Amino acid sequence: MRINVIGTSGSGKSTLAKRLASQLNVPYIEMDLLYWRPNWQGTPDEELYSRLEKLLEQPGWVLDGNYNRSRDIKWRHVDLVVWVDFGFWRTLRQVTLRAITRARSKQELWPGTGNRESLRRVFLSRESIILWSLKTWRKNRERYARDMADPRYQHLRFVRLTTPQQVDEFLVSLT
Repeated sequence: MRINVIGTSGSGKSTLAKRLASQLNVPYIEMDLLYWRPNWQGTPDEELYSRLEKLLEQPGWVLDGNYNRSRDIKWRHVDLVVWVDFGFWRTLRQVTLRAITRARSKQELWPGTGNRESLRRVFLSRESIILWSLKTWRKNRERYARDMADPRYQHLRFVRLTTPQQVDEFLVSLT
């Protein structure tokens, strides 16, 4: 099975994607890991797409991430798109708690990049993940709802999960 888990930053898509990959015993592929380089520099699209294409040749995987500009590559290979669509306040709370935890622990986010959250970056920067989540939450909901109705993607199976209970039920349904 090939699954792309999507959702706004802080929605819980990475947590779900890791659980799915473990449960299905398939590789977990993280778009952020493919994209981010040291000093918060991004990978050029051509290189990102090439690396992504190679990984998606595997017979099964769970892909964690949006990166909408890569949608045509991802969704050419995918069987199922799982949209984690929790409410605004829940998502805001989750992204805030995660960012603070990462800043306090000084955890490196992607091995070898040196990229870490800091309280300054979280609360006083234009690159704040909290600000990003605030700016993209509504846009993502509108985009994904359009995608689900788009005739170009009718060959895909979409699952929209709006509560933690639905996430648990979905995981049980796969066993």
